[in-house]
Amino acid sequence: MNSSRRTRRRSWASGRALPAWAAVQAPKALNLSLDVDAGELEAICLAQEIKAAAVLMDDRAGRNAARQCGLAVIGTIGLLEQAAACGVLDLPQTMERLRQTNARLDPELIHAALERDKTRKQARPSASG
Repeated sequence: MNSSRRTRRRSWASGRALPAWAAVQAPKALNLSLDVDAGELEAICLAQEIKAAAVLMDDRAGRNAARQCGLAVIGTIGLLEQAAACGVLDLPQTMERLRQTNARLDPELIHAALERDKTRKQARPSASG
């Protein structure tokens, strides 16, 4: 991967400090037989090394490779949807904020997640009655 592409991908986080609970860790070894980009390759290899419960990945080729390696995969939209179901965040508000970034997520997947969120909220019994 060329340097400008690497810089562009990481520029969204420039000037921001990681939260105290976050750590950057590189895998000890890379499985170069996987036909994926560098970021997906490192994520898959690290997830295998640390025996992660799942790997967060949106890239289709990366998701397929991770599954072939025996990893559970969750995408950004799925993770946010789970967080909304647990009451951690407001999904419509979060999706709107995500749309304002350079994240490349399928609008149909976003729409479907928002519809499921709406249905879930409507099915939830109200606190007053």
